[in-house]
Amino acid sequence: MADSDTQPSVDKPNRVRTITDLAKIAGVSPGTVSRALSGNSLVNTKTREKIEAIAREHGFRPNQMASKLRRQKTGVIGVAIPLGHDVRQQISDTFFMTLLGHLADELTERGFDIMLRRVIPAQDEDWLDRFIGSGMIDGVIVVGQSDQFDRIEDVADGYLPMVVWGNHQEGQRHCVVGTNNRLGGKLAAEKLIAAGARRLAFLGDTQPIEFAARFAGAKEVAEKMGVSIRALPTHLSRDQTSEEIAEHLSNIEGEIDGIFAATDTIAVTCLKELRDRNINVPAQLKIVGFDDLPISSQTVPPLTTVRQDIAAGAKGLADLLLRRLAGEDTESLVLPPHLIVRDSA
Repeated sequence: MADSDTQPSVDKPNRVRTITDLAKIAGVSPGTVSRALSGNSLVNTKTREKIEAIAREHGFRPNQMASKLRRQKTGVIGVAIPLGHDVRQQISDTFFMTLLGHLADELTERGFDIMLRRVIPAQDEDWLDRFIGSGMIDGVIVVGQSDQFDRIEDVADGYLPMVVWGNHQEGQRHCVVGTNNRLGGKLAAEKLIAAGARRLAFLGDTQPIEFAARFAGAKEVAEKMGVSIRALPTHLSRDQTSEEIAEHLSNIEGEIDGIFAATDTIAVTCLKELRDRNINVPAQLKIVGFDDLPISSQTVPPLTTVRQDIAAGAKGLADLLLRRLAGEDTESLVLPPHLIVRDSA
């Protein structure tokens, strides 16, 4: 009976097997635990002492092999695509494939391999800490901030070799490469209005930071010019985009004469749907996209769009990451957008 009564205290240390287990007890993120146990000065003294005390109490020792691997060079760059805002979107999305193609060219020419991960943050809130702490990569490129801005900011406090493709905003701590999305939105709205449109719609999901900035820019111009604009949520997963666009067009037919699509992918799908409805572009409805993907010049009619230089962006991501791997704390790189005028507006 005595042995049975004391069994829980004997098993207690075995309940903490990983940094994640320890983090749950301490009430902090696994990344904070990892930094505290490695003596990182970014963790304040009180928190570090608390974590160390819990670790001692549970007999926890960090995985020495993983720690050793992290101190060595793997020759691998991690590329993570978080999809917190649209869990059904696929990496086969044309924009992702275009950027990843350029990025692979840049990194392999510099002697690095790539480890690619599609991430659903709702299923693993510590996805970024786990990736950088895996010992399998030398640094990480995050493609898109999605709804993970705060998570990326937290990691940036203690992890230098990370660069993010996304939108830059004043005061942020993580290093970004991306286009001036707000200015791009302004260019799109200005073009639609100059072409005669007075009742605009923005097709896209305004939750992701990049798309929100594009809509904000367009809205600023529309309000200044006395033109109406409404946001119509449109996702990028294959099984949703067509259905949502069809529904939007049914609801707004006759009420809208200009569409600003958050991406070329949305714009191309919209052109197809309008053609099926015998709605003439641009005579009856004008469209401007965003990205200037290769397909945008091949549509009927060819798509007017806001170009972001994806090839230059990929080069910037690689260049800044390599400088960070060398210990340099780099500034962000914000690329200028350019309006590419074709026949849809």
